[in-house]
Amino acid sequence: MRLAELLRERWIVQAPMAGGGSTPALVAAVSGAGGLGSLAAGYLSADALAERIAAVRALGTTAFGVNVFVPSGVPAAPETLAAYGAELGAEAGRHGGVVGEPVSDDDAWAAKIDLLVAEPVPVVSFTFGCPSAEVLERLRTVGSTTVVTVTSVAEARIAVEHGADGVCVQGSEAGGHRAVFDPAGGGGRPLFELLPEVVAEVDAPVIAAGGLMHGRDAARALELGAAAVQLGTAFLRCPESGANPVHKAALADPAFTETALTRAFTGRPARGLVNRFMREHADAPTAYPEIHHMTKPLRAAAASAGDPGGMALWAGEGFRSATDAPAAEVVARVRREAEGAGVGR
Repeated sequence: MRLAELLRERWIVQAPMAGGGSTPALVAAVSGAGGLGSLAAGYLSADALAERIAAVRALGTTAFGVNVFVPSGVPAAPETLAAYGAELGAEAGRHGGVVGEPVSDDDAWAAKIDLLVAEPVPVVSFTFGCPSAEVLERLRTVGSTTVVTVTSVAEARIAVEHGADGVCVQGSEAGGHRAVFDPAGGGGRPLFELLPEVVAEVDAPVIAAGGLMHGRDAARALELGAAAVQLGTAFLRCPESGANPVHKAALADPAFTETALTRAFTGRPARGLVNRFMREHADAPTAYPEIHHMTKPLRAAAASAGDPGGMALWAGEGFRSATDAPAAEVVARVRREAEGAGVGR
């Protein structure tokens, strides 16, 4: 099915949330309600990804996507990593965790692409960069449609020139990692400033993402030319979400009042609830994925201790509107609200 046709039918897309949020149950629930569910391949081995794809299919889901992290490329300087490791020393003693090794890996890129060629899925999307034209063609040849997440007009142009079937425009309001191609990139621009410029620039379907929580947000994005809308934070508290219970509770905790971009947890800019860890490591360097691996055991120790102050609490700017309703209800509500605002399909 061509991307435009698929998005015409399924114009509410569930964002792929790496780290556990995007469970097969969530993907199946969203797709079962008429949306488009998305698995996150980030941080998984190819074998683990294959198991999750099989689990989605076992739930009877045929329309879904898989998102893959594009390798960042340039290893960080050893002295930069050593300095940040020393800074993390105090955190290591807080809950008995240790600073992890600063591994520079490609997140099993080649193995995951080979898997998706051998076992095709309807949609393959990419974050942190644009794959080569060869990779996109390999996926297209086996029947997958491809989407590249972008944060600027220039990135959107690159994606389409390489052969992507569509782009997902991520505004600065989005929770989790910025999809910016350059890991040293900044916060980007608000969705409703960037979206119409990308729509005017590329001849391909555009998915809008970034702080979208309600049908009125979706209606505005569709009016500006988006073919579909992508929501992530709106699904984080759903019972089907695999987000840590401490993370889910923090999204509703009045003690957390704002979000901000940080490199403290992974070395790439990402938006989350402002907490102690973010404040204490506000000057974290650009070093992805090394810092991700360094802080992973610290974050796990904090989660085990029930300490939201030491966790990466990814969230978009509209986090306060997230509810614990089932995912199918979230899809139905957004559709209903959009139709009430005069836009819907």
